[in-house]
Amino acid sequence: MKIDVVEALQLSPEDSARWTDLQTLQPRLDSPFLSPEWAKAVAVAQGEKGDRVKVAVIRGEDGQALAFLPARIKAGVAMPAGAPMCDYQALVSAPDVAVDPRHLLAALKAQRLDFCHMLADDETLARHGRGQADSWIVDVSAGYEAYAADRKTAGVGVLKDIDKKRRKAEREVGPCRYTPMSDSQADFDQLVAWKREQLLATGQTDLFKTDWVTKLVTDLFERRDGDFGGGLYTLHLGDELAAVHLHLRGKHTIHGWLIAHNAKFDRYSPGLLLFQDILKGMHAGSYHRLDLGTGDYRFKRELSNARQTVVFGFYGSPSPATFVRSAAWGVRQVAEALPLGRMSQLPGKAMRRIDLLRGLH
Repeated sequence: MKIDVVEALQLSPEDSARWTDLQTLQPRLDSPFLSPEWAKAVAVAQGEKGDRVKVAVIRGEDGQALAFLPARIKAGVAMPAGAPMCDYQALVSAPDVAVDPRHLLAALKAQRLDFCHMLADDETLARHGRGQADSWIVDVSAGYEAYAADRKTAGVGVLKDIDKKRRKAEREVGPCRYTPMSDSQADFDQLVAWKREQLLATGQTDLFKTDWVTKLVTDLFERRDGDFGGGLYTLHLGDELAAVHLHLRGKHTIHGWLIAHNAKFDRYSPGLLLFQDILKGMHAGSYHRLDLGTGDYRFKRELSNARQTVVFGFYGSPSPATFVRSAAWGVRQVAEALPLGRMSQLPGKAMRRIDLLRGLH
């Protein structure tokens, strides 16, 4: 095997097409975050920093591309392209293709490769994970009614509760108006404003202070390509915006990305009303799955009828960068094993915050 490394924006049309074909052949890879268009969109948004977004192209003896791995290289460390805005990573490869991660590192000229949402069935890197989480998925390939019946049979009453809240909202406020693929700049701006307020209120980092994040989100909102781009979905109660989502669209998957709602309507759970509207409309088009991402939230558990495991960790060569990461993980694992209550979670929180800031800058 030979590994070529090219800048994301210099990827040839032939290799881009091959990458897309490999995704199409394997449903497990059907995520917009695993597409060549995601890597390119990140590179464009990051501008001069975008030249750090590389793609390792693994080729067979005949020169045909067998696998692709995008990464952003910074200070000798490879991280997911678009982190912390990227919700999935994987080596996008033909079936049964295994790559020695040592060769990937050498080709990328990196000492360490970090990942936070690597598909658990990735044969190259997932075995180097240090922990795992579930990504919650709603599969409506059989249609919304079949999905709703399945939820009822499973004893989950979330859809019935949503129906009740919708009736209550329409009685007390006004009719629900759902708009898929909205082009409303005002509603998009309101989404960003609500997200920033939410991040501030919960003590989290304001992602939108970083120029490339704002550019990326804006570019994807404006993109209307059939197989990739953003999708703005809105719900109005009467004349007021009640909930707004910006999701990332792939070929057959909509991935939940940025969601917010009007706190004035909390009692009606407008975000859930909007999710239901999206699910009802998906089967009429080409979308089969709504991926809600990771996070152990009740609404995700109850809406989902499938899940996909992702792992987080790193792989590194003997180097200072790998030693530092190993030491940090050692401290984290010891702390999480001790009965210290919230104190046990502090090293993990610190690592995640550091990783977030590294990705942003």
